[in-house]
Amino acid sequence: MSPTALAPALSAPRWPPLIVACLAATWFIWGSTYLAIKWALVSFPPFHQMGTRFLVAGVLLAAWMRWRGARWPDRREWFNATVLGTLMLAVAYGLTAVAEQTVSSGLVVAFIAIGPALQAGFEWPYGIKPTRVEAAGIGLGLVGVLGLAVGQGFSASPTGLLAVLVGSVSWKLGSVWSVRGLPRVLGGRRLDLAPGAMGFASQMLAGGVVLMALSALLGEKPGWPIDPRALASWVYLVIAGSLVAFSAFMVLLQRTPTAVSASYAYVNPVIALVLGVTLGGETLHLGEWLAAALVTGSVVLMLRGRPA
Repeated sequence: MSPTALAPALSAPRWPPLIVACLAATWFIWGSTYLAIKWALVSFPPFHQMGTRFLVAGVLLAAWMRWRGARWPDRREWFNATVLGTLMLAVAYGLTAVAEQTVSSGLVVAFIAIGPALQAGFEWPYGIKPTRVEAAGIGLGLVGVLGLAVGQGFSASPTGLLAVLVGSVSWKLGSVWSVRGLPRVLGGRRLDLAPGAMGFASQMLAGGVVLMALSALLGEKPGWPIDPRALASWVYLVIAGSLVAFSAFMVLLQRTPTAVSASYAYVNPVIALVLGVTLGGETLHLGEWLAAALVTGSVVLMLRGRPA
């Protein structure tokens, strides 16, 4: 990660402490959650794990906001929360957990780093075209992703590759729609959530319900007795991954330029890869390290080339 790439977007006098804290949460906490997902899978199946995680986090956050006097979302806001919760939580997180059943957590997050390139494509219908530097980043990212796809990790698990690809597309689609609304071909309506953290809570609740429905359809059941490390990982995902980091990301989406809100994409792979190898016992081959480096480099180009 290049410090010069971060400097233009994150100059100290520009951002209040809340934004700095939100950035730290999306960079470091999110980078560590992928290994936690892997560990939690020992006792909690993919959709069940994600569903219970977001339902518990959503209930806690909603209860806290109601205690502080926040109003309950109206029908339109619940509909919007369901659309975004399905895309960003049910599909994206559910399939990420599915991928981690057969692919190392480090490789999964390295692949997910193609997010800014996907976002550039999804913003095209809104009249936002990539600059030359962004286009170069997209090209470099595609080379890196191709390297990851043919590497030993993903080539041994086509299902894992498909899951992480669909999950990445769904996450970025939801991210773009949450800020810019639906494209004109789908009606162009805005997908506004309830004000403040109640909006994030409603999104987690709606996404959690969809995830639990998918879990029930697939017949998922937690493994008993619950593995202690799996339980500790699940609690970490609820508190740090959902209540803190996901809420922080939604704040960044609403209050900062894309180059800032998407900056987690070139920090998370570094953290996830290091943690996966050092703590998770995962093995990556040289070609996969090089491909991950190309994807991370593409994100740097993408974010440096994007106007604020």
